Amino acid sequence: MRDKQIIYKSPVLPYLLILPELVIILLFFFWPAAQAFYQSFLREDPFGLSSTFIWFENYRYVLTDPFYLSSLKTTFFFTLWVTLFTMVSGLGLAWLVFQLKERETYQTFIIWPYALAPAVVGVIWYFIFNPTLGVLPWVLSLFGGNWDPKLLGKQAVLMVVIALSWKQISYNFLFYLAGLEGIPKSYTEAAMVAGASRSQIFFLIIRPLLAPTTFFLLTMNMLYTLFDSFGTIHNLTHGGPNHATENLVYKVYADGFIGLNLGASSAQSVIIMVMAVALTLFQFKFTDKGGRA
Repeated sequence: MRDKQIIYKSPVLPYLLILPELVIILLFFFWPAAQAFYQSFLREDPFGLSSTFIWFENYRYVLTDPFYLSSLKTTFFFTLWVTLFTMVSGLGLAWLVFQLKERETYQTFIIWPYALAPAVVGVIWYFIFNPTLGVLPWVLSLFGGNWDPKLLGKQAVLMVVIALSWKQISYNFLFYLAGLEGIPKSYTEAAMVAGASRSQIFFLIIRPLLAPTTFFLLTMNMLYTLFDSFGTIHNLTHGGPNHATENLVYKVYADGFIGLNLGASSAQSVIIMVMAVALTLFQFKFTDKGGRA
């Protein structure tokens, strides 16, 4: 049965229906993006009283700044390990829960962390990792371990990776569980009849069929680490110690709101926006191919 085609009597009505959404997109995306792009070509004083058009000088300064290059490496490190850990953990949890008949309770508990705001996640893990009050430092002290992420950069990086991953595992779990439930049972039943083991069924049948979901999550996890990590990092480490946990999005905040270098901060925002658009376009192109490289 064919769907009925909707015909509007007034040609203006469809545009009026989408007008609120267009206004929101214009005010909260296109206008700030255009303003940041224009501001990236300016040198402004901290009080905003005067500005000078300097073309690409801000971009040259940013791309040669050792602290910005360091934040780029930190972002790559966070993205790599958070994406890897969350996808593997999310898939593993989804596979385990998928085997259960009564799985609603487990789904609820696993989904809970995703409902928390990134800033709240930062506060929770700050108390867990706090050298004075935290549970983990106390356990490590029993074995003679030293935990002080305020002084040791590697420990601070590890703390941020764990906090970011803990929240994002739920997101990966949801999509992988939905993907598993969408696979026809006839595929796995035929493999079991043929004598395939559970590991063979998972790696030879389940994993290839989850390829589109995997690539979607790969892109979304990278965007999550790129944008949604600010609140967690700010409440955990404030980008320290010694810029060890300062990624690209936190560098924008540090230069713009703390250093008051608005031109350089805007240039960094434009660079991040280009990276996000490139990732999104690559995802769309990959999705159109059905999840094949």
